Amino acid sequence: MSGLFSSLNSTVMALGAHSRAIETTGKNLGNVNNASYARQRVMYGDRGTVVTPQGAESLGMEALGVEQMRDVLLDRQVMREAGLAASYNTEQRAYQRAQAALGQSVDRTRSAADSDVSGIATALDSFFNAFQSFASRPTDPGERQSLLQQSAVLTDRLRLTDQRLDQVQSDLDSQIGDDVTEINRLLDTIAELNGQIGRFEVNAPGSAVDLRDQRQARLEELAAKLPVEVADSSNGQVRVFSRDANGAAVVLLDLTQVQGTVAFSGTQLTAGNPATALALTSGSVHGALTARDGAIETLRNDLDLLARQLVTSVNDLYNPTGATGDFFVASGTSAGTIRVAPTVSASSLKASDGGAAGDNSIALAIGALRAQVFSTAGGDAIDGTFVGFYSHVVGKLGQALAGANARVEDQSSIEQLVRSQRDAVSGVSLDEEMADLMKYQRAFQASSRVFATVDELLDLVVNRLGR
Repeated sequence: MSGLFSSLNSTVMALGAHSRAIETTGKNLGNVNNASYARQRVMYGDRGTVVTPQGAESLGMEALGVEQMRDVLLDRQVMREAGLAASYNTEQRAYQRAQAALGQSVDRTRSAADSDVSGIATALDSFFNAFQSFASRPTDPGERQSLLQQSAVLTDRLRLTDQRLDQVQSDLDSQIGDDVTEINRLLDTIAELNGQIGRFEVNAPGSAVDLRDQRQARLEELAAKLPVEVADSSNGQVRVFSRDANGAAVVLLDLTQVQGTVAFSGTQLTAGNPATALALTSGSVHGALTARDGAIETLRNDLDLLARQLVTSVNDLYNPTGATGDFFVASGTSAGTIRVAPTVSASSLKASDGGAAGDNSIALAIGALRAQVFSTAGGDAIDGTFVGFYSHVVGKLGQALAGANARVEDQSSIEQLVRSQRDAVSGVSLDEEMADLMKYQRAFQASSRVFATVDELLDLVVNRLGR
C-alpha cells in the first residue's frame, strides 16, 4: 500500500511539473512577437530518495522553477549598438532637416546653382545679372525695379535660410530637453523595478523573470538616449552608471536610489551626485549635439561669411567715398540681418558715383563681382567666387549627410546582427515551442496513465481484494 500511495504522490508531482511546462510554453508562444520578452524554460529536478524496507525509493520529480534564457553579454552588446544606432539616426535626421532649411536638395553630382531654382546660388546669379542689365540701361525704370526685386529676393533668402537653420538648432535643443526628461523617468522606473525584483527574489533568486524583462527593455531605452553601463548585484538588482571625460564612473542609479537628476546645461549633460559632466559617445542626445554644434553650426557660420563678403564688396563699390549711402545694411551675424538699405529705391539707385547720365561704372563693377576670386589670405571673408564658395558650403553639408547615411546603414546592419545573435538565445521559435508543446503534452498524458493505473490498483486493493 505504501508503495502505491508513494507512486500516486510522485505521479501527482509529475503532472504538476508537466502542466507548468505546458503553461510556460503557451506563454512563450503568446509572446512570440514581443521584442522585450526572453523565452522561458521550466527546470525539472528530482525530489530526492528515501530508504524504505524495500530499498531506496525515489520521491519523484518536480518543477523547481522557471529559467529565463538570457545572455547578459549579448544584452549589454545590444544596449551599446542600440545607443550608437540612435546617435547616428538622430544626426542623420538633423542633417535632413538642415537640407530642407537650406531650401534646396543636396546633390553632389550637380552644382549648387543647378540643384534648385529657389536656392541661394540662383538668387546670387540673378542679383549679379540684374546689375549687369542695369549697367547696360542705367536709366531704364524697369531695369531699376528688377534690380531692387532681385536684391530683395537674395537678402530674403539669406535671412530666411539663417532663420530656418536657427530653428533646426532650437528644435534639437527641445529634443534634447525631451530626452533628458525621458532619461530621468526611465531611471525612476528602473529603480522601482529593482525594488520589486529585490523583494520578489528574496528566497528565489532569478525567479522574477517578467520583471527582469521589463527592466531590460527600460535599460535598452535608456541606452538609446545616453551611454550607460550596468553592473549586477547579488540580490538581482543592478547599478547603472555612465562616464565622465576622464573615464571615471558617474553613478546614475545605485540599486533603488537615483543618484541626482540628469540635466542639460545647453552644451553638455550633467548627472550623478555631485553633478558631473558626462562624456557622450552614443545615444540620441550625442547625435543631436553632434549635428547642432557640427555641420549645422558650420553651415550657419559659412553663410554669415558669404553675406559679410557680399555686403563688404558691394558697399565698397557702390559707396566708394563713404558719403553717398551703402547698398546693403547688416549687423551682427550678417546672414540673419542682411537687407537692402532703406535709402535705396528705384529713383535713388546709382549706376556711377556722380558721373554723367550714361555712366555705369559702379553697376559694371558690381556685376563683375560674380567672377571675382576672393582669398582669406588677402583679408577677405571667403575663398573663391561667391557661387563657388556657396557650392563648397552646400558640399560640406552634403558630405556630412552622406557620412551620416553611411553610418546609419552600417550600424543598422551591425545592430541587426547582434539582435539576431541574441534572438538565437532569447527569442521565441515557433517550431521549437510547438515541438516542446507536443513533448510536454505526451509527458502529461503518460503521467496521467500512470495515475489512472495506480488508481485502479488502489481500487483493487481497497475494494475488491477481500471479496
